[in-house]
Amino acid sequence: MVRRILSLIVLVWALGFAVFVVGLPGPAAPQETDGIIVLTGGENRIDRGIALLEAGQAGRMLVSGVNRTVRPVELAEQTGAPERLFDCCIDLGQEAVDTRSNGQEAARWVRENRFTSVRLVTTDWHMPRARFELVRELDDGVSLLADAVPSDPSFMQLFLEYNKYLLRRVSAIVGL
Repeated sequence: MVRRILSLIVLVWALGFAVFVVGLPGPAAPQETDGIIVLTGGENRIDRGIALLEAGQAGRMLVSGVNRTVRPVELAEQTGAPERLFDCCIDLGQEAVDTRSNGQEAARWVRENRFTSVRLVTTDWHMPRARFELVRELDDGVSLLADAVPSDPSFMQLFLEYNKYLLRRVSAIVGL
């Protein structure tokens, strides 16, 4: 009996992992939102956000999880974006240290700006957990558009992220 239960758990986990990998999201279609939230930590995330901002897909952008020592002018130089964008339209969130605090920081920014629609930009393999964290923190009535940056993750990266996602879902159920 114990063997069957363990086999069932492993089977459900393996099927869930397959669904997770096959169901990785892609870039969103053009759609205007009030704001763009970019989570640091992966290639092309900030570039994607800046391109969307320059294309008029939103009027303001938050880059969440920026190192506290980074100044806007340095990020402008690193990304090749015009400094004027950082002066008018890009906020640097420097409080978040992980995906959970990214969600808290971003939701606070959404409330402060009274946005009702936002676009979340992060890497495809990171999107399920990032979206989960942000949805938990956003006020009712705020719509979220997931806009994943395509990547080429390794098996180990997918394996670790899937397990982090499962653990976070379970911890949220028990109130952590």
